[in-house]
Formats: sequence, structure tokens, C-alpha cells
Amino acid sequence: MRFLLSKFHFLVATGEYITLLWRATVTIFKKPPNWHLIQDQLYSIGVLSLPVVAMTGFSTGLVLAAQSFFQLSDKGLAGATGLMVGKAMITELGPVLTAFMVTGRVGAAMCAELGTMKVTEQIDALETMAVSPNRHLIAPRFIAGTIMMPLLTIFSIFMGIFGGYLISVFYFKVAPTTYFDPMPIYITNFDLLTGVFKAFIFGVIIVTVSCYKGLITSGGAEGVGRSTTNSVVICYTLILFTNFFITLGLNLLENVTGWFS
Repeated sequence: MRFLLSKFHFLVATGEYITLLWRATVTIFKKPPNWHLIQDQLYSIGVLSLPVVAMTGFSTGLVLAAQSFFQLSDKGLAGATGLMVGKAMITELGPVLTAFMVTGRVGAAMCAELGTMKVTEQIDALETMAVSPNRHLIAPRFIAGTIMMPLLTIFSIFMGIFGGYLISVFYFKVAPTTYFDPMPIYITNFDLLTGVFKAFIFGVIIVTVSCYKGLITSGGAEGVGRSTTNSVVICYTLILFTNFFITLGLNLLENVTGWFS
């Protein structure tokens, strides 16, 4: 019986989440939120996330370059260090690690904020005053998240390649041209599309899951903490599994159609 109830609860939660996503999308196109609300979220999600995204991308590039050089140098392939860093950052590590950092910094705060508003009945007050929570609270975050996540990912990729360049050139004494020359040849438009598309989907996941968990919060301060923790765990899990399916699906599509060859 408990198993059946848990499955029923999962189905209900999934339906509520899809409904939230649909209503937010419809609100954006039918009656967009005020610009100042979007602007505040763009600043909160994007600008304030730049330091942590920069440190994450830069340190990842350092580690990637060091590991690549150690593995490839004794085989005479040290010149592929830059290519390894660029390829990994663009297609996988840049989008995923940026999504993780944004989830921890923005998603948790977003869920806690909406959860606090829910348990203190502020959201009920908005509805009483005929103010749509979807338009006032969800849509600005949705728009800002889907815009800023690809931009933050591109910035993280740049910082990762730059970090790999610094350690390769100034520590391992790799020639700068050797580091960059293979990239235009072996990094394709398909790789760039993959990274940006993943970032967009991760942005949708982070914003919608965090908002959904915040809006169904109950139980006072303890409930807010529980919802925030659950939202972060769910976002991390969905990001990892979605990353796999996007990688598999896009590569199969590319192999069949060859659109970006």
C-alpha cells in the first residue's frame, strides 16, 4: 500500500510540475512580466554568479590540462592538450559544472525564497490581490534562467580554456600555437550547439524545479529547509541524467542527419 501511495504521489507531483512549466511558458508569451522583474533576476542569476562560475571553470581547465599533459606527453601527443581541454569544457564539463554551481547558489536561494513566501502566506496574499504568482514570481525567473545559463556556460568554457592555456604554456612549456591550433580543426559547430543546448535545458530544470518545490512548501521553517534540500538534490539528479540523454540523442541525430558535419 505504501509503495502504491508513493507512486501515486510521484505521478501527482510530476503532473503538477508539468502544469507549472506549461503555465509559465504560456504566461511568458501571452502576458510577459514587467521588465524590471526580469532585470532583477538577470542580475541575481547571471551577474552575481560570475565569480563562482569563473573559479569553477578556471580550476577545471587547470586540472584538465594537467591531467591531459601527464597522460599524453609520454606518448608524444602533448600538442593535443588544448584540444582535450576545449572539447571537454565545451561539450560536457562546462555546461554540467556551471549548472551545479548555479543550482547551489541560485536554485537553493530561489526555492527558499518562494518557500518562505508560501509558508508565511504571502503567495496567498498576492492571489487575493489578483496578482498572478506565475507572472510575478515564476515567469521572470524562467526567462532570466534560460537566458543566463547559456551565457554563464560560455563564460565558464572560456575560463576553462584560459586556465588550461596558462598552465600548459607557462608550466608545461607548450607553445601557444600548439595549444590552440587543433581547436578550429576538431571542435565543430555541433560541439558548440551541444554545450549551449545543454545549458538552456539545465536552466529550465533549475528554475522550474526550484520554483515548484518552493511553491509546495509546508511546515514552517523546517519545511523550507526540507524543500530547499530536496530541490537541490532533484536538480543535480535531473542534470546528470538529462546530460546523458541529450548527449546520446544529439549524437545519434548528428550521425543520422549530418546537419553539422
